[in-house]
Formats: sequence, C-alpha cells, structure tokens
Amino acid sequence: MTFDIGDGVDSAVNYILDNFAPLLDAIALAIGTVTNGIQGVLLATPFLLGLALFVLLSLWRVGIGFAVFTGLSLWLVDHMSLWSAMMETLSLVIASTLVAMLIGLPLGIAMARSNRVAAIVRPVLDLMQTMPAFVYLIPAAMFFGLGAVPGTIATVIFSMPPVVRLTNLGIRQVHVEFVEAGNAFGCTAAQLLFKVQLPNAIPSIMAGVNQTIMLSLSMVVIASMIGAGGIGNTVLTGIQRLDVGTGFEGGIAVVILAVILDRITQSLGKERAGIWRTLLRGAAQPQATPAAAA
Repeated sequence: MTFDIGDGVDSAVNYILDNFAPLLDAIALAIGTVTNGIQGVLLATPFLLGLALFVLLSLWRVGIGFAVFTGLSLWLVDHMSLWSAMMETLSLVIASTLVAMLIGLPLGIAMARSNRVAAIVRPVLDLMQTMPAFVYLIPAAMFFGLGAVPGTIATVIFSMPPVVRLTNLGIRQVHVEFVEAGNAFGCTAAQLLFKVQLPNAIPSIMAGVNQTIMLSLSMVVIASMIGAGGIGNTVLTGIQRLDVGTGFEGGIAVVILAVILDRITQSLGKERAGIWRTLLRGAAQPQATPAAAA
C-alpha cells in the first residue's frame, strides 16, 4: 500500500487556486504595496545620502571602526555597479522582516502564554525550518506568479520561525520574581505582558529578529529564481553563464549587506553602543573641583 502525498498536495493547491483567488489577490496587493513602497524610497535615495545614513547608523550603534568598514564596503558595492541591486535586495529583506514580525511576535506571545498553542505551533515551525528553501518557491510562484511578491512571501515563510521561537523563549525565561511582583501590584494580564515580560524579553526577541533578517537575506537571493530581483539576479546570472567573476561580485555584495545588517541589529538589543556611549559616559562623570583636588 502506498500513499501518494504529491497528488494530495496538488489537489489542495488547485482547490485553493479555484476557490480563494480574491483572497490571494488581496494578499498580493497588500504585500506588493509594502514591498514596492520600501523599494521606491530606497531606489530614490541618492548613493551619497544612503552611504551617509549607513555610516552614521554604524557609528551610532556600533563604533567608529565599523563605520569606516561600512563606508568603504558600500563604496566598493557602488563601484561594482551593484548599489541599485543591493537596495532592491534590502527592500525585500525589510518587507519580509516586517511581515514576519507582524505575524511572528503575536504567535510567539501566544505560545508563551499557552502550552497548548505551543504544542500545536512547534511542529509547524519545525517543518518550516527543515523544508528545503527551494520548495517554497513552487507554491509561491503558483499562487502569486513571478516577481517580488512571491519572493517576499516565500521569504516570510522561510525566515519567520526564529522570531516566533525566541519571543516564546524570552517571555518564558523572565524571572518568576518579576512576574510575582507585577501580580502583587495588581497588574492585569495585558499590563504584565507589556510592562514586565516584554521589556525583560527584549534581548531574546531582538536575537530572533536578527536571525529572521539573516534568513531573509539568504532566501531573497534564492528567490531571484522566481523573479524577486536584486543581488540574487547577479548571482543567478553568474551561475547560468558559469561566470565566476560576476557570481563572486554578487556574493561579495551579499556578504557586505549581511555583515552590516547583522552588526546593527545585534546592537539594538543591547545598551547604546558606539562612539556616543564613550562620549555620554565621559560627560556623565563628575568633574573634580579644585578644592576636591587639593
């Protein structure tokens, strides 16, 4: 006796296409609006302005050394004529991460507050993380055609599990004393969540967001196979033509964007970093008076 799972999946896909076309169109319109809006803003930003913004953000959040690295690496990307492609990729990453957070954060909170929900959702997350990334491209292309929208949707499915898992973990690891203190002061369930649990879970949640961004970046490159665009097109062109140089340039651009996003998002869950931390600490130290020095 055999089970032909593939035929069942095909039947389910055809049923969805036949009966839920308006819903699919609405989803495509919403995600397309977000993605195209972000992409339009990034592509309209001049290179020098974009470079300055990235450098200042790196200086503020990380430090002067990383700001120098950011400036030089983005200058290299521009001189490889990949700045516009990088902005397209960045827009897909931002849109995918926003959608993943919009769905993943409430889901992680629900898992933390209910063991039953956690038991149901956990196997689904396991499936999402272990399924080969290329598999997501097939239903995305069938439901939404080719372009940035199916690429964004496939990326959301692939990259959402970390933010769900680490939101759940962060809330569950909040010290019992903090929760008991909140209950003792008469906090409602919503007040306990937003004033006690979530603030203390921020480092774990931001780690999940960081991992979601990294997975989004890797998937966006793969999604170029269904017309997502960006740096992935450069890598895909190198593969199709067996052009090592073109593929290497695209790979370097992906690495540069990944390093910049990784370091900046890592810093968001920590104390303010970079050169400003040193300046603020220096300004906060009391100055010794002549009398005290004597």
